[in-house]
Amino acid sequence: MSRDFVVLETKKLIIVLFGALLNALALNLFLIPANVYASGFTGIAQLLSSVLSDYTPITVSTGILLLLLNIPVTILGWLKVGKSFTFYSFVSVLSTTVFLGFIPVIHLSPDILLNAVFGGVIAAVGVGMTLKWGASTGGMDIIAMILSRLKDKPVGTYFFLMNSVIIITAGQLYGWEKALYTLVTLYVSTRVIDAIHTRHEKLTAMIITKNSAELKEAIHSKLVRGITTLPARGGFTNEDKEMLFIVITRYELYDLEQIIKEVDPTAFTNIVETAGIFGFFRRD
Repeated sequence: MSRDFVVLETKKLIIVLFGALLNALALNLFLIPANVYASGFTGIAQLLSSVLSDYTPITVSTGILLLLLNIPVTILGWLKVGKSFTFYSFVSVLSTTVFLGFIPVIHLSPDILLNAVFGGVIAAVGVGMTLKWGASTGGMDIIAMILSRLKDKPVGTYFFLMNSVIIITAGQLYGWEKALYTLVTLYVSTRVIDAIHTRHEKLTAMIITKNSAELKEAIHSKLVRGITTLPARGGFTNEDKEMLFIVITRYELYDLEQIIKEVDPTAFTNIVETAGIFGFFRRD
């Protein structure tokens, strides 16, 4: 095991832990006190915790419910997605649960709009950082990876349906004002994650390099994606190069970045969002 690998994995672990801390801060200081809900499994955990506390004698914290919801998804992800991605995603969920237990629930502001915006921004920074370093905050991201491999279709529909259930349920139980502010949180979160990482499911990478053979071999050994090569020439230097054209999922972006940095740090890479694909795209 090389020293660089250990350093990289240590940095990744620190980022995942910091992202979990931000997520817990957003929940306990802004979203939970205001009864505004996050997206995905975190929002479901919040909603279940509120329903159990208000309508039954049972009280279960949001953190514990979040962990319980993610256990079956983590097992599925371990078998279907990949051990490294799933491991760090579960570390993120477990850390969030621990931080939620230590950080007190404090109502910093009575203004529900401030809570919705600041909670959404802080949580999204944590999610975006975690995604950027090749992990996730669990839940729907793991399910999205599995679905994207089973069906080559956008998984945004599944996110939308889950969040719609959260919003409608919150509106029915706690008033439509809270549901509308939840929409504000979801919008803010999406915009911030877009700025830090991307929520687009497929991306196209155009890599201009002088080490195309070595880079192709490295990408194939890690990602097993089809690559198209095109001749290229530097407009200023007139150097002969090649452009590698490859379509990946957003979850593979971190691995691709690390491969390029390791094989050819001087390569120029342009990442663009891919609206759709016609033809074969590996899903297994």
